[in-house]
Amino acid sequence: MRIISGKHKGRRLEAPKKLPVRPTTDMAKEGLFNILSNRFDFFETSVLDLFSGTGNMSYEFASRGVPQITAVDKNYHCVQYISKTSTILDAGINVVKSDVFQYLEKTSLTADLIFADPPYDFPLEKFQKIVDIVLEKNLLNPDGVLVIEHSKHTDLSKTTGFDEKRNYGNSVFSFFKN
Repeated sequence: MRIISGKHKGRRLEAPKKLPVRPTTDMAKEGLFNILSNRFDFFETSVLDLFSGTGNMSYEFASRGVPQITAVDKNYHCVQYISKTSTILDAGINVVKSDVFQYLEKTSLTADLIFADPPYDFPLEKFQKIVDIVLEKNLLNPDGVLVIEHSKHTDLSKTTGFDEKRNYGNSVFSFFKN
């Protein structure tokens, strides 16, 4: 895994092999950040990274100057790895060990950008549940965006709040707004 841009540009990170993850590819990540950098001033953006896995996306946001990042994952080893790497990078990532759905139901935290990378084999109802909770609880700040990464075999275009999608190989980013 490599940090593409920002103060840690080019830095490679090795996640332990035992983590149950599928990190976003560099090509997909670069495409997404090209879009996001035109929509957000990262130095004034808050990010909620759901199903954060290795923390790949959180490190990229931190490297680009995002001051407030919360990473949520239920796997103990993932949470430990993100915490350790955040300290090494001096990234200041707030790491939360929790089931994402339980976290979303209980949190009062709002964010400019919510990024979710659930398992690609999630049933459509669970993708819908992420969107529903985020929108119903008003977890997005004004002009905020929810981005869900999913397989090209999943179609979220009929989901409430859907705005657009971008394809990068086998990965698709679907964008949602209030």
